[in-house]
Amino acid sequence: MYLSLASGSGFSKVYRTGSRSHKGGITVIQTPRETSPTEVGFVAGKKVGNAVARNRAKRRLREATRRVVLAPGTTYVVIADRGVVDAPFPSIVGWLENAIRDGAVRKRDE
Repeated sequence: MYLSLASGSGFSKVYRTGSRSHKGGITVIQTPRETSPTEVGFVAGKKVGNAVARNRAKRRLREATRRVVLAPGTTYVVIADRGVVDAPFPSIVGWLENAIRDGAVRKRDE
């Protein structure tokens, strides 16, 4: 279970301070939070396609996020690339798991 990251200032903070990891058609930016609940925001820019394609990409990312274990006390921004719209769903889940794991490892190393 996670909270939705909705404010522009919340996205800006994650973009500024978070660690990035890119796998397949997904980029994940993650940063620690002061409070315990996990927050997740989803982004699909115009490069993904028209409004229908962007909304489909975000729906697929939301569902993939429900199937992945997220670290408590972390804020994530999940950014869709063109490939998310047509990729097989198990691939999306795998990309997301790997990107989250790589971002967490990079954050520990810094």
